[in-house]
Amino acid sequence: MNRFEKYSSYKDSGVEWLGEIPEHWESQKMKYLGKMFAGLTDKKGDDFAKEISEDKMPFIPFTNVCNNLKIDKNQMQYVKIKPYEKQNKVQKNDIIFLMSSETLDDIGKCSIHLDEEQFYLNSFCKGFRPKTFAVNAEFLNYLLQSKTYRNYFALVGRGFTRINIKQEYINDLFTVLPLKEEQTKIASFLDEKTAKIDEVISQKQKLIELLKERKQIVINDAVTKGLDKDVEFVDSGVEWIGKIPKHWEISKLGTSLKPISIKNRADLPLLSVTREQGVILRDVDDKESNHNFIPDDLSGYKMVEKGQFAMNKMKAWQGSYGISDYTGIVSPAYFIFELNGIEPTFFHKAIRSSVYVPFFIKASDGVRIGQWDLSKSRMKEIPFYIPPKEEQIKIVEYIENQTTKIDKAIELQQNYILKLKEYKASLIDSVVTGKVRVA
Repeated sequence: MNRFEKYSSYKDSGVEWLGEIPEHWESQKMKYLGKMFAGLTDKKGDDFAKEISEDKMPFIPFTNVCNNLKIDKNQMQYVKIKPYEKQNKVQKNDIIFLMSSETLDDIGKCSIHLDEEQFYLNSFCKGFRPKTFAVNAEFLNYLLQSKTYRNYFALVGRGFTRINIKQEYINDLFTVLPLKEEQTKIASFLDEKTAKIDEVISQKQKLIELLKERKQIVINDAVTKGLDKDVEFVDSGVEWIGKIPKHWEISKLGTSLKPISIKNRADLPLLSVTREQGVILRDVDDKESNHNFIPDDLSGYKMVEKGQFAMNKMKAWQGSYGISDYTGIVSPAYFIFELNGIEPTFFHKAIRSSVYVPFFIKASDGVRIGQWDLSKSRMKEIPFYIPPKEEQIKIVEYIENQTTKIDKAIELQQNYILKLKEYKASLIDSVVTGKVRVA
């Protein structure tokens, strides 16, 4: 912020957590700048839908508020509204507050609605309708999004399983305001600057996606084509895999895997099988991650040893499986296997590649979204392509070498994005609280 000038003189804002403000700025409570209104009331679960239909109207979900500085009209959900039913609607320039949240990070988040079209509002949020003759709504939105005000909302949030903010804390909240003309100039300045920052972030995110795609291509190619492209190739018999080296063995998972089921080892650590990371240690104290009930008696849980293959059979179609780096216990509903002569690291790299996931999709059935049960008989018929042991080891070394380079490139871009977001937050905070002058 060194390139921006400060205002010529400052005064005490009268609010301890706000500190000093420019001499000509004023502090004003929110309740004098507009009025609060509630979201949807008296609604049941079957009144809501994520897809549009004849009897349902669009409403702003809390995720739209959490994820956007400005409400995105393409991120609506839908609710049944009866004829002549009285419900509040969000109008242009209304600011939406998240009044109830599972975390302090999200509580009090706000977003402004700038479209002419009116929408209903979810019940976790409340709206604030500014008196536009008194305050520029976009400036006020930036002010309330600033780090200074986010810290205030985290301070006044109350609750354990859910964090809530009382409406009175927003009504009695002190704002700091320059003259309206200056508010408008500041809002325009921030619109321009944040748009440029967001564009760079978007470009970096696209680059990360390309790097992730490149990483998957490297893995897929290595586990189905090997490293020597001069060897003789033959048809794999699977359309999306194409040709494989002729000297590789075409096996089936029923041959490559030996099912095991050892129980009564409740003394071992509890493990989870995830799509993103494979087999991991389960944090039993992490309430957000532990959606599934953990019984007091774990004697029925299955033991998995380091180097064995564990699979969540209800989510195998998503890729929730992998070779375990730990000895522990998993849900009795999971499949556990020993490998028959295959290098565990090679099997792990291959089976978790996007090449093999389609096989598990075809071998799974179910009517409930997200819970498709894997047929063990069909799983046994899934082909697996096995190079000689020495070649398996070389392929793993190659994959780890190449993916490490790609991961470092991804981390570099992620750190760049983090710095851009930090700069954006600092810029907004410094400008709207009068620490620097831009108008």
